[in-house]
Amino acid sequence: MSILKATSHYLKRPLLTPFSFIWEWVYRIRRSFYEYGIFSKTTFKVPVISVGNLTFGGTGKTPTIIWLAEFFANKDKSPVVLTRGYRGQLEHSSGLLVSGQKFRLNPFDYGDEPLMISNKMTRGAVIVGKKRAQNLMKYFHQVKPDIVLLDDGFQHLQIHRSFNILLFDATMTFDRYEVAPLGYLREGMTALKDADAIIISRADLVGQETLDKLKDMLKKYYHHKLPIALTSYHPVGVFDVHDKYIYSTHQLKGKKAIAVTAIANPDSFYQNLTNFGMEIIEKVSFPDHYFFNPEDINDLLVKAAQHSAVILCSEKDIVKMKRVSLDSRLLFIKVKLDFVSGEAELSAALSKVLHLDSST
Repeated sequence: MSILKATSHYLKRPLLTPFSFIWEWVYRIRRSFYEYGIFSKTTFKVPVISVGNLTFGGTGKTPTIIWLAEFFANKDKSPVVLTRGYRGQLEHSSGLLVSGQKFRLNPFDYGDEPLMISNKMTRGAVIVGKKRAQNLMKYFHQVKPDIVLLDDGFQHLQIHRSFNILLFDATMTFDRYEVAPLGYLREGMTALKDADAIIISRADLVGQETLDKLKDMLKKYYHHKLPIALTSYHPVGVFDVHDKYIYSTHQLKGKKAIAVTAIANPDSFYQNLTNFGMEIIEKVSFPDHYFFNPEDINDLLVKAAQHSAVILCSEKDIVKMKRVSLDSRLLFIKVKLDFVSGEAELSAALSKVLHLDSST
């Protein structure tokens, strides 16, 4: 941290501390009201697994939801994902995405992440809309779920859940573990008491010392034994806008790239490209959930031609790009979630939710 930044930080801290204190206690009181029945919860006759975080986005909820959907599908169960569909036209109403739908759907309607999840699911459905309990009741008899996956659900206390998975990003610096506006937390770390499992994502991008420090910090806030899993994102390969395999990530070495992102944590994406041995000519960062327009795509194509570079984006971004352009020069890196450790423990805990044999 530079001297100017450090000075600014310490000058702002006394001003922001009262707001941070109020913010944290509002969330504490809200959580306790649901815990003691002052605010009511909607209960469904199937288990609900929440996947969420304490921070403002960027911890890897979507890859985790996709992994969970496949985990239960492989056990012959039909999962339904409840998601808000942030910035989609259906966010304030409702929409249904059934896995296996072949026709092209519009991310402007459903949002980018619901489409990405639905495209990856081999069984089940995705229900989109802000009023998640109401929307699940609306579609429940149509989709007949065996289990419900509540996306970004840790603060969505209106629905009773059977299991809470809380995600943390290993690459987030420790100075950000304070409640907003001082830090990057939605609510205080004391909320960890409600977690049933912890997943630390991007664990491969930091050293063991950082992981140990993070684990030690988390242990201060939960007082029961729970599985802790470490995950990473393994690149499957480079694909074009038509989902055609182009080449492996090993073949990216030495290539020039225009790196494009509209995700919450673009730094890890850029770091991966650098790790692949690419030369990043330009980083083009848009806000999270940004909807690309034809001018954006045209500018990217012109820049790529000028530098003899490829255009590379994330799998979430290509969902929105292909609604604007089907130019085969638009490439993305397809990834899947891998476990560094803790998969067996997490699988066993999840299997108990449905009284399944974790070995199957």
